[in-house]
This record gives sequence, C-alpha cells and structure tokens, in this order.
Amino acid sequence: MKLAFCLFKYFPYGGLQRDFLELATICLQRGHEVDVFTMEWVGPVPEGIRLHIVRTSGFTNHGRNVYFANKVLPLLNHDAYDAVIGFNKMPGLDVYYAADPCYQEKARNTYQPKLGPLYCLTPRFRQYVAMEEAVFTPKVQTQILQLSAYQQQAFVRYYNTPRERFHLLPPGIRLDRIPQASHAPARSQLRRELSLSDSHLLLVMVGSRAKGKGLDRSLRALAALPLDLRQRTWMIVLGENKSKPFLRLAARLGIGGKLLMLGGREDIPRYLLGADQFIHPAYSENTGTVILEAMACGLPVLATDVCGYASHVVDAQAGEIIPSPFDQEALNRTLASMLTSPLRQAWARNGISYVMNLDLGRRWHMAATIIESTKKGMACDR
Repeated sequence: MKLAFCLFKYFPYGGLQRDFLELATICLQRGHEVDVFTMEWVGPVPEGIRLHIVRTSGFTNHGRNVYFANKVLPLLNHDAYDAVIGFNKMPGLDVYYAADPCYQEKARNTYQPKLGPLYCLTPRFRQYVAMEEAVFTPKVQTQILQLSAYQQQAFVRYYNTPRERFHLLPPGIRLDRIPQASHAPARSQLRRELSLSDSHLLLVMVGSRAKGKGLDRSLRALAALPLDLRQRTWMIVLGENKSKPFLRLAARLGIGGKLLMLGGREDIPRYLLGADQFIHPAYSENTGTVILEAMACGLPVLATDVCGYASHVVDAQAGEIIPSPFDQEALNRTLASMLTSPLRQAWARNGISYVMNLDLGRRWHMAATIIESTKKGMACDR
C-alpha cells in the first residue's frame, strides 16, 4: 500500500510523535510505502520515509494548522494514496490516530469557565472544532484508532460519531523504555551526578507541554511538604518545555533551587530508575503512556484521574490517583503521605509485575492491521 501520514509537527520527545514513528516503522517493515506530510521536522529522517515539508503562513497555531490542512489535501488527491493516516485532526483522513483528547469537551469544561462564555465564539474555538468535526462527524467514514475508552464517550457525546468507527487499541510502550539495568546502581549513579545523597528524595515528571501535565500543581505540592520532607526533596522535569515560567513559580514558592528542568532526552528510563516518585497531575491527558513507563521502572505513581491510563495504576495497585474535581490540597496531602508510606516497595513491585504482563508491542501492529483493511476513499472525497 501507498500510505500518507499527516501530522503538524515532528520532534523526538513528544508522545504523539513517538507513536507516529513507531507506527510508520511497522508499516515500512510490512512492505508499505510511507510518505509523511508535516509543517516541521526536527531530527534525522528514518530510512524509508519520504518526507514532505509543507510551508505554511499565519500568526496563530490554529491558523497555520488550517492552512496546512488546506494545502495538503490537493497533494493527497494528486498522488492517489491507498490510505491517509492523520495524527492531528483535519479533513480528508481515512484513519485518525486519536492521541489527543476531545477539544470541544476540554474547551467547554476547562477553557470556557476560566476565560468566559465568549471563548466559544473565538476563531480559535471555531476552527479547532471544525477540524475535529471533520474527523468525527457521521458524514464521513474515518476510522478512529482510539487510545482511551473515556475519550470515545466524549467524541460520541459531542459529534454523535457511530461507535463502530472506533477501534480501541491496547496500551503500549516502546520496548526501549523497558529498563535493562537494575534499580540500585542507576539510583546511586544519578544521585552522584546531581550531587544528591541517598537520603534525598527525587520526584520526576516527564512530558512536553508541562503546563498541561500539571507541573504548576506539582511545584505547589512540593512547596507544601512538611519542612523536614521538603528540605530533602528535589524535582526533575524531562521534556521540551519553556522553563522560565516554572522556574519563576518555583522561586515564588520558595523552592527555586529544587527544580531541575533538563529538556527533552532519549534516556528517560535512566531517570525513572534513579528517582523515588513519579508525579503526573495532568489537567487533561488522553492516555499518559509515561505512566506505564514509570511503573515498568518500579516508580510509585501519583496522577490525576483524567489521565486515560490512570486505571492501570489502580488495577496494578502501583500508586495513588487524585479524583476529579481536582483539589490541590488533596494532591499536597497525597504526595507527602506517599513519600513516607510503607507501601512504597509494594507499589514498585506491583507496577513492574503489571507492565511485564502486558503485550507492549501489540498496539502498533493492531493499528497497522486496521490501516491495511482500510479502503481508499473511506473518509470522504479528498
């Protein structure tokens, strides 16, 4: 098959981008041709992928995204692809990999209460909803590779999408995120590099767009720890993020010297193995694949229930989940109790055992099989 993959931007450290590359690689291994259309690509291009950079213009993200979609559609028509796979919402897709949550639900339940009723009249809202509707409306046949059953309910509620178009994929993480080293040496080595003693406690957050991952909530929880606990606790943040706003917030909270923002990295398991606690109090998170990665490394997990993969923490008994509606005081109390809990070793063992019993590579093979069964032109007339 001749396949076209569409995504707005590629960079090495985003969860959506990693999923895209994993699926594209599987398709190449199955003998398919893979073309990629994107506005921006950061990093080397894997062998076999034909990359097409689509130049766009506009002063806003939503404006550039719409420009990209409008410019790509004629190219897809011209080359007559067997299937078009999108990792961002846009018209003309045969298959959509639903890595992002329902925008309209998030806008109406999170943005509008904060920004006022006029938010849903803005060009940004209208354009993002139009792009989302182009995928989920009953008028098209786009097949949806869904990562979260909860999010499926949201799309059906807002767009009346036929349920038979959803294909729920199993959880999965890249095999290179499964640690090959034991916990104790990695922990000692990382502490030497950071000039921390064995008695210090290390929190870790992973993810680009740290604002949505709840880094501000994590910093407030760190600042609220009892004095003796706070004095020996540090936090590392890994991912492509703008660090200045969070460093300023940490300084205002009196913990400026305890926050280390290390940028995007490939050696994530090394930091997970060397830390004491994974914290992920996201505002909105379709899955939170890094939750499974932390569990695989034996880290107790503290996350919010809006994370699609929070259920795995509960099923595995590998940590604690903060229920909705979110309460900062509840996060503060839970972090303090988890750092001193006698259950820490049990959480660690349970998480490792749970992840090791998952078929971690099945997700992308299942997605590739669904793509192969998709007939050209199912989504709409491109």
